[in-house]
Amino acid sequence: MECPAPLRPLVAGSTWRRGVFLLLGGVLALPYALLGVAFAQMFTTPGPPRLLVLVLLVPAATIAVVPIFLGGSRALEIAAVRGLLGVDVPEPMPGHRLDRETRLRAALWIGLHLTSGALVVAALFSAVPMALAFIAAQAGVDVGITGAERFGPFDGRDGGWLTLVGVLVLVALGYAVAGLGALAASMAPALLGPASAERIAALEARAARLAERNRLARELHDSVGHALTVATLQAGAAREVLDGDPEFVRRALAAIEETGRRAMDDLDHVLGLLRETGEPSVAAPQRTLSDLDELIADTRSAGTSVRSRSRGSLDTLPAVVSREGYRIVQEGLTNAARHGHGPVTVRVDVSPDGLEIELINAVARSASGGAAAPGGGRGLIGMRERVLLLGGRVTAGVDGEVWRVRVRLPIGADG
Repeated sequence: MECPAPLRPLVAGSTWRRGVFLLLGGVLALPYALLGVAFAQMFTTPGPPRLLVLVLLVPAATIAVVPIFLGGSRALEIAAVRGLLGVDVPEPMPGHRLDRETRLRAALWIGLHLTSGALVVAALFSAVPMALAFIAAQAGVDVGITGAERFGPFDGRDGGWLTLVGVLVLVALGYAVAGLGALAASMAPALLGPASAERIAALEARAARLAERNRLARELHDSVGHALTVATLQAGAAREVLDGDPEFVRRALAAIEETGRRAMDDLDHVLGLLRETGEPSVAAPQRTLSDLDELIADTRSAGTSVRSRSRGSLDTLPAVVSREGYRIVQEGLTNAARHGHGPVTVRVDVSPDGLEIELINAVARSASGGAAAPGGGRGLIGMRERVLLLGGRVTAGVDGEVWRVRVRLPIGADG
């Protein structure tokens, strides 16, 4: 049987959880109440000197007020609001310094929490026992109420009316708790929610996380994609000469093994970072343009003809530029092996003005006889992302009978 709508707030689970939240405020307000009573007695009792009481009042008031403005108190209130009021208030940014507006809003919230909680606790310890006593007396339980005692317009002989008053007090208290809890739930986002500076910090942290995940995705795409391309080409070439050239097959299998091992190292590193377990991750493979000759040799071993030329000292490049340059060349060679036709030309020039990379390869012809652009994919997108993050420029497209990729990176970035 469904509960009538007017009685739902009294039996709803959210009301009971919000009641616990209010009781928590009353418990926290108890030391403040005891401190206030103690100093009130000191001021009204002629014994202790007033000056001494005032001297004691200053540190006591400081100790009582300071916790209200602390970031830890706000964090505890946010946890209580999320768990008991069911309001999804964003958790505080770790390491973020609270501004004055946020501290004042949090202090106001804590003050309202303590005040409302104190009122609820006072009602529980005064109105509820009296209401239960009225109801128990009507049931014949002797609770010490006699006909001589008066309770407003009623006395002990008005048992029926007193019982009705007791029930109404309990119902009113239930609605009061439900109303105060609903009011607290509606006010929590405004008083405990993040300020504009905290929102900006959260957005910047989220953007940093997304940028890092995109970087890892690019690393995984380039390294594993290159390894799979090389392994596929090597396996295809080995299958063609399996019976006639066993030595080539052995070299192809060795190249596949070495390429797969490197790809596994990259994969282990990326997955270790994505797990975020707090354990030390596998050392990051830091391949740079100093490994360019090895990269070109691997591509040649896969059956792709590569002509390379480098000018300038690759070892003098900033680490981040050298790493990204290596990945750009790797992705260009991978695309050439997948979609290109004929030899690939790689040119890498280092000058005081920056790093220039150019990759050229012939492309297959379309049905109309013109040069056909390579198919779509994540490779060129990732390449452009790498270049833009370093403030460089990239052009990629069909240039006459060839596919040309030209990249220019500034060398003022730090590694």
